Amino acid sequence: MEKRHSLELTSIGIIHSPCKDRGEAPPQGYRSGKISHIEVFKEFEEGLKDTEGFSHLVVIFWFHKSQGYSLLTRTPWDDTPRGLFATRSPYRPCPLGVTVVKLISREKNILKVKGLDALDGTPLLDIKPYISSIDEKAVIKRGWLEGKLSR
Repeated sequence: MEKRHSLELTSIGIIHSPCKDRGEAPPQGYRSGKISHIEVFKEFEEGLKDTEGFSHLVVIFWFHKSQGYSLLTRTPWDDTPRGLFATRSPYRPCPLGVTVVKLISREKNILKVKGLDALDGTPLLDIKPYISSIDEKAVIKRGWLEGKLSR
């Protein structure tokens, strides 16, 4: 039985990125050496305590410029139409973005990060520490991407 929920999300900050439009954003943030600044709103600044002890963070954001979607989509890695949920396309029914970034520094409510694939002005939804012993999996299958990525 299908049951859908309407959700209300509250942004906790804003992303300041050198990428102003979709054409400037890399297909995946880890391939980019670009530096972004994550501004966490002042009322949430205390929640950043201890983040500077982590080398990497998981950043969850809203693809605010995403419009529409198709359940079959093409990717930068090949021309075969793939199921949307087997891709990382920003055009989704619920356009959430999730990226692991390298934390360069923290100054008060600003995080300086590398490897973020969000556009300038993107609403920030959450930040979590990347913990390799929890997040990294030793045995993985890459599905249709096998042999298409360098790592």
